[in-house]
Amino acid sequence: MKNTLSSRRFIIMGIFITVGIIYIIRLLFLQVFDDSYAQLANRNALRFVTQYPARGLVYDRNGELLVYNELVYDLMVIPRQVKDLDTALLCELVGITKEQFLTRMQKAKAYSSYAPSSFEKQISKEDFGAIQEKLYKFSGFYAQSRTLRYYPHAVGSHVLGYVGEVDENMIKKNPYYKKGDYIGMSGLEKYYEDLLRGTKGSKITLVDVHNREKGSFQNGKYDTASIAGHNLYSSIDLELQKYAEQIMANKRGSIVAIEPSTGEILCFVSAPFYDPNLLVGRVRGNNYMNLLNDIAKPLFNRALMAQYPPGSIFKVAQAMAALDMGVVSPNTSFPCDRSLVGCHNHPTASNVRDAIKMSCNPYFYRLYQRIIQQRNDTKGKIDSKYGLSLWDDAMYKLGFGQKLEIDLPNVKAGAIPDTSYYRRIYKGDGWNFYTIYSNSIGQGEVEVVPLQMANFAAIVANRGWYITPHLVRYFGDENSKKRNTKYTQRHYSTIAKEYWDIAVEGMWAVVHEAGGTARRARIDDIAVCGKTGTAQNIGADHSVFICFAPKDNPQIAVSVYVENAAGGGGTWAAPIASLICEKYIRKEVLRKDMEETYINAAPCQSLPLRRYVQKSSSD
Repeated sequence: MKNTLSSRRFIIMGIFITVGIIYIIRLLFLQVFDDSYAQLANRNALRFVTQYPARGLVYDRNGELLVYNELVYDLMVIPRQVKDLDTALLCELVGITKEQFLTRMQKAKAYSSYAPSSFEKQISKEDFGAIQEKLYKFSGFYAQSRTLRYYPHAVGSHVLGYVGEVDENMIKKNPYYKKGDYIGMSGLEKYYEDLLRGTKGSKITLVDVHNREKGSFQNGKYDTASIAGHNLYSSIDLELQKYAEQIMANKRGSIVAIEPSTGEILCFVSAPFYDPNLLVGRVRGNNYMNLLNDIAKPLFNRALMAQYPPGSIFKVAQAMAALDMGVVSPNTSFPCDRSLVGCHNHPTASNVRDAIKMSCNPYFYRLYQRIIQQRNDTKGKIDSKYGLSLWDDAMYKLGFGQKLEIDLPNVKAGAIPDTSYYRRIYKGDGWNFYTIYSNSIGQGEVEVVPLQMANFAAIVANRGWYITPHLVRYFGDENSKKRNTKYTQRHYSTIAKEYWDIAVEGMWAVVHEAGGTARRARIDDIAVCGKTGTAQNIGADHSVFICFAPKDNPQIAVSVYVENAAGGGGTWAAPIASLICEKYIRKEVLRKDMEETYINAAPCQSLPLRRYVQKSSSD
């Protein structure tokens, strides 16, 4: 009996000891190894607030501010801490209905009952004043400051871009971003996001049971300061940008102007455009959908993404390639034989210069024929595939058929058709010069983006070289500006300078001599060199023009596209480009009557447009 009682005592003691050990181990795990319970307790007394950095500012080339920051507030909520809430008062202050309140609270709880999430975003300083006075009444709610972008001149929407809230895919790709963060969505805001955004900080604040902040936790020992983003010093000339947008305000198309010697973009317009302030703040969502659904596509960046047939402006590139290959000489003459391809009335071009000046379609038909129908010594016969491969290579070297590495996202490459393209289209080798001759006058399968044509104008202006077009000259702060060396390197063509001189003379004659196709582009005392084009697409033809000025020591190179504006390049695009040149070089426009005419003109065919049917054209 005694032994039985002794055994039971040891068993009972063992059970108590075992249970005690389990509790000790569990407490040790909770307090030492697992901090989740400590975190939950801390959240009842501590508030972890993200310190958002000031986003970098953006300036124009003359130091004018294009983008700056304005202070706003996000109303945050921690659902678990919400108690005894006066819902009606909160809804009144925030300006929402009870149904909206319930929806937002449900969304916050679904995200986390313990972690903060946004309840109302981007409250202005003025609107937040009334909320701030009574915020102490709403346990679980607090304000978090951040900055929003503001565009004081309301220009450059396709250059500057906009910022928006990150989504789940963005967060997965880059763990730096958390729910509620903002990121550059387009333009310079997107391309230079890593420089502009800065580095987030964190602040830990003590909070009492009445939702009132009581100071920093441990005197800010664990706080980290945010670091402001880098500033961007752009190449845009604000006054020229304003002027270009004024001209294109009631048109569709684009203007790109480049400083040839540096590759710096002076103005960059895609029309229609929009006030970039429309995509800022609490109205952004509605405005974005309105812009997205607009039939004129104002969000579409035509200067980078619209791929047009170049029309006759492409003839200058064709001439340079043919001269370089030796298939024509500077004094080669072809008759204006309209049985080959349509043309306008003009004398026979006796040389390449005059062919450029008069934009003779049959001349460039014959010139392109000589490029394509070259003798392949390996095969011992005329070989169109061989000729096309040489032509492709020449066009690529002039910047066509490839993406120019401008510091903006979503740039397109255009299209220079090659042998593989035609094999696919014609199911093998069933093609030759006579099936692709439309390429000779910039129609057919050739496509360019306006940026490429502005860059080509800069190549001619420089007599055979260019620096990759770009929009940011420097970045950093005022005392430590840095430059991307990629945008300081010259890219040279292999074409001899004397051939580029022929192109320059031909483009000068286009504007200044009788028989030239762009007499409306003339400016007194400024030698403008240009080339007109009539590019076919959906509906009425596009009016196209490239130019540079002055002829010697050029300061500006321009491409202008006016969509579906019947009348040819000399009617619409050429005068507009000359106004841009005059504004930049003189800083004012003296031709007031012309200025008023083209600012007020609305030549673009109404949308929607008829289905496109390809046909031949000339200037």
